[in-house]
Amino acid sequence: MLLPLRSLFHINRRIPVRVSHPFPFFHNPHHLKFSAPSHNFLIVCPFVLFNSFFYMMKFPFGTKSNSSTNIFLNDFNRESMCKVIRQDQWNDPKLVTLFDSSLAPIWVSKILVGLEQDPKLALKFFNWAKTRKGFSHTSESYCILVHILFNARMYFDATGILQEFILSRRGVVLPGCDFFDVLWSTRNVCRYGFGVFDALFSVLVDLGMLEEASQCFSKMKRYRVLPKVRSCNGFLHRLSRSGRKDQCRRFLEEMIRADVAPSVFTYNIVIDYMCKEGELDTAGVLFGQMKQIGLTPDVVTYNSLIDGYGKVGLLDEVIFLFEEMKNVACEPDVITYNALINCFCKYQRMPRAFEFFREMKNKGLKPNVVTYSTLIDAFCKEGMMQHGIKFLVDMRRLGLLPNEFTYTSLIDANCKAGNLNEALKLANEMLQANIDLNIVTYTTIIDGLCEAGRTKEAEEIFRAMLKAGLTPNVQSYSTLAHGYMKVKKMEEALNLLKEMKEKSIKPDLLLYGTIIWGLCNEDKIEETKLVMGEMKETGLSLNPVIYTTIMESYFKAGKTTEALNLLEEMWDLDIEVTIVTFSVLLDGLCKTGLVLEAMNYFNRMQECNLQPNVVVYTVLIDGLCKNNFIEAAKNMFDEMLSKNLFPDKTAYTALIDGNLKHGNFQEALDLLKKMIEMGMELDLLAYTSLVWGLCQCGQLQQARKFLDEMIGKHILPDEILCIGVLRKYYELGHVDEAIELQNEMAKRGLITSPIHHAVQSVQTKV
Repeated sequence: MLLPLRSLFHINRRIPVRVSHPFPFFHNPHHLKFSAPSHNFLIVCPFVLFNSFFYMMKFPFGTKSNSSTNIFLNDFNRESMCKVIRQDQWNDPKLVTLFDSSLAPIWVSKILVGLEQDPKLALKFFNWAKTRKGFSHTSESYCILVHILFNARMYFDATGILQEFILSRRGVVLPGCDFFDVLWSTRNVCRYGFGVFDALFSVLVDLGMLEEASQCFSKMKRYRVLPKVRSCNGFLHRLSRSGRKDQCRRFLEEMIRADVAPSVFTYNIVIDYMCKEGELDTAGVLFGQMKQIGLTPDVVTYNSLIDGYGKVGLLDEVIFLFEEMKNVACEPDVITYNALINCFCKYQRMPRAFEFFREMKNKGLKPNVVTYSTLIDAFCKEGMMQHGIKFLVDMRRLGLLPNEFTYTSLIDANCKAGNLNEALKLANEMLQANIDLNIVTYTTIIDGLCEAGRTKEAEEIFRAMLKAGLTPNVQSYSTLAHGYMKVKKMEEALNLLKEMKEKSIKPDLLLYGTIIWGLCNEDKIEETKLVMGEMKETGLSLNPVIYTTIMESYFKAGKTTEALNLLEEMWDLDIEVTIVTFSVLLDGLCKTGLVLEAMNYFNRMQECNLQPNVVVYTVLIDGLCKNNFIEAAKNMFDEMLSKNLFPDKTAYTALIDGNLKHGNFQEALDLLKKMIEMGMELDLLAYTSLVWGLCQCGQLQQARKFLDEMIGKHILPDEILCIGVLRKYYELGHVDEAIELQNEMAKRGLITSPIHHAVQSVQTKV
């Protein structure tokens, strides 16, 4: 027989007036009638009734038809059952027969209430019941036990049961009810305290169930059973670690509105997170807010702000905070000084960083591995290798062991300085010290070897990285690909790209740009187009650098139309056309003789909000000179000066060369004088232009003077220039000087043949 629902419970209705009923739709609890209450009770809750009803509907006539079982259930007495359990009679037929019924979970809840005064026994019974075949506890059984244990201050056991309850019911709690609802509905099992709800909130947080924890907090606010600030801090910490910036900020606001007084630690969590996310304005507001409500920022607060402002280069704000913390008697610690040293090193303020280093030692603070590693890294980046090694020796003398960051800084510096053997020696030292090389260290070594053209060894290091169980990242592949392209191994570079795709590693813009750069250097236009198409298929857009690289390649291949089409495509796609793009464009047009078109694009630069720089002017001056527009070149040179742009060596050389080609040797020499007055040293190109140009103007004495000057500076002319000078001597009839110069050139090894055929033919004519 199905037992009447109301006969299942002996319940006393006791609801404190200070809290609202969790189920507003159930306004009149007197509609339900109960048998006489005992001193133990269970609150009326639709969820409990529904859950109990669920069990009865599932097995309305029990799991067995044994009439003795049904008679026993009708005669069920909670007190007799509790007595059996207290006497440790776990094999008693009454107790065993109880679990043959589908109503067993409901009886278990009743027994737990009866064992309220003996929490350890209640826990023992609960755990024993779990071992019964085919039996599982109801949600209310879990919650009843939690209340009992919490009331007995058995917090560890209560927390364990809560965790078990949540994990067992994860995702299967009835619609409209959650963990809080069930725990709330059973709160009158014994004299409860609100700490049990704080424990629920903390367990949800610890299990990483942040959405459920947020919902729990909302209900706790509604019923004014608020969590402790410590639990809220735990939730904030979890939110920050999971990258939920907005939710983290909102929860702090909710805490304050709910009158959960935040602590210094609360603000420290959020301020530190905001600083790490670059939300410095928000961090500053919170810093001011905590002071307004009477909280005193501690060293952790100041350290977070100093580190946050320092990482973005706001060094004045960093100093202000540092001085403020000292003024309010908040003593800086090692972490404070490490943050100060790091940001001042990062922004090339090494002397100030050293002041902090000395100050911390004078205050009795001991620099740690982070301190020394930061300074060593700064020295290495500044090219001050010996200072870095000195600090490495010092830290070892103090008993501080270098870490992977220390070694990687030194390895990188040695690679950049070309000291590859020393870099490899340091890598071996790392391994001997049981410090595993990380992906950055491996990539640094690969880069150094590739820069030196030692791609075979770079491949070996790459394979060693794979053998060590590390997965190469895009940077690793890009570095090796760049190395292949430097030694003209494009096929190997393209194979790397293929390997990445097979391993589902998505190439980034930098790698594609590197591949395109390599293809363009080898004038492989069609392959470049294929890579461009592949990029677009993966959703990557070409950036200005890649467009400019391809444009330059088109010009070199004589594909002027394609190059100009690329410029139009950039404008159509609203991709920034940079000053470098215009430099390449103008240079390409000038070299193909399209000077007027180049001038037209030059005049359009202002439409792109670009102002021509020295490079642009130099490209045009050189192009105009080479295409016999010497007057236009002079005007361009004067325009550059009028805009307070100072011509560089290349601009002067281009105009000197142009003037000499047009026979204006005096103007060329005047320009040379200005160039020297500005402290510019003549290079091979400048000397070649002067010597060759003066020869063409018939100024052999001047040409010989500059030829001797360049040789005296160990700037050696090429054989073509030497032959050209000799030919001019012979053409003008200066045979003796020609022979003397020829012998001298031959003696210096500037002419490979004793008598060059070109010179000999001129000599015969004379």
